Amino acid sequence: MSPRHDRGFDLEGRLREREVRDLRRDLTPVDRVAGRARTATDPGGEKPVFEDEALVFAANNYLGLAGDERVADAAASAAHEIGTGAGASRLIVGDTPAHRSLERALAAEKSTERALAFSSGYAANVGTITALDPDVVFSDRLNHASIIDGVRLSGADVEVYDHRDPDALRAAMAERDRTGEEGGSWLVVTDSVFSMDGTVAPLEELCAVTEEYGAWLMVDDAHATAVHEGGIVGKRGLADRVEIQLGTLSKALGAQGGFVAGSETLVEHLLNAARSFVFSTGLAPPAAAAAERALELAPGRRDRLQANTGRLRAGLETAGYEVWGESHILPVLVGDREDALALDEQLREAGVLTPAIRPPTVPEGTSRIRLAPQATHTEAEIDRAVSAFETAGRTVGLL
Repeated sequence: MSPRHDRGFDLEGRLREREVRDLRRDLTPVDRVAGRARTATDPGGEKPVFEDEALVFAANNYLGLAGDERVADAAASAAHEIGTGAGASRLIVGDTPAHRSLERALAAEKSTERALAFSSGYAANVGTITALDPDVVFSDRLNHASIIDGVRLSGADVEVYDHRDPDALRAAMAERDRTGEEGGSWLVVTDSVFSMDGTVAPLEELCAVTEEYGAWLMVDDAHATAVHEGGIVGKRGLADRVEIQLGTLSKALGAQGGFVAGSETLVEHLLNAARSFVFSTGLAPPAAAAAERALELAPGRRDRLQANTGRLRAGLETAGYEVWGESHILPVLVGDREDALALDEQLREAGVLTPAIRPPTVPEGTSRIRLAPQATHTEAEIDRAVSAFETAGRTVGLL
């Protein structure tokens, strides 16, 4: 007997619509996480067939620690001594010495009383914002999707202020103060380094505005964790003015997971009220051990990363490209969506993996190639990437 109505989901139609709008994406398997890797065409559910090696300038493995033998050894030791997985929520029996040791190291790194590890940075953001249950959230326009989702799930009133604009934040707070009810909890949330633009938040000014109105400031330091000592918050000496610091273990630290750092009371509240912590199996002990070892090794990689960033930026700008940002993330502005995809394709053929970033991830007319050099790239590899950009740019008609 046929159903009276078709109440299913036309997923094939949705995928066709994405293709028409140039929004369909495929997976690109790589054979290892490093500055050089062999890639494969998306095989669907089949085994990938890896082809020629390419230079990888698209990963967030900024310090090149994901492939470091010392980090791998730390993970292996934890797997043998504790287990490959936590086995349960940390509130049950999933709280291990690996978690506690990592959290002490993170708290010291962030100059806070305590830290709490989550299964991912996404879980840390969503769990923290919803557990705080703010009445009003003031959020930078270009904040990460995990912040946006956390804010939505919190049910708070939301004021979105212009990107990196403390004056816009002050104006929004002044208006809310003038027209809103007295009291209530206010939370200002910002990334420190913005992943698609490579820009850095004006944290000193944001602290001043936040303090003026008695609000709390939450900074997601994901893209600066371990790249600078204490992240951007630590680099600028602001740990005592930022109530909530977030970070990730899966970028510069080359492991997996996220964390929140702050006061003892904050952490105690989150481990009781953050649903993405309470109702999730604890971070895998090998990931925790790997992240802690990477944190120890990070200082020895920072100077090299900065040198590689400077060399790559200078080469691209000399070639004639407009390079945005002020950090180790280098967005090369292309503009047109089709031009960005064409440049991406030419670079792949030249053995340089740097996928195009296009709307809706970024605004219309600002399609780009986002480069992220690693500390383990050699000068010759940096120069090879620049040369590939020069040739590809002329082929596509951008230079």
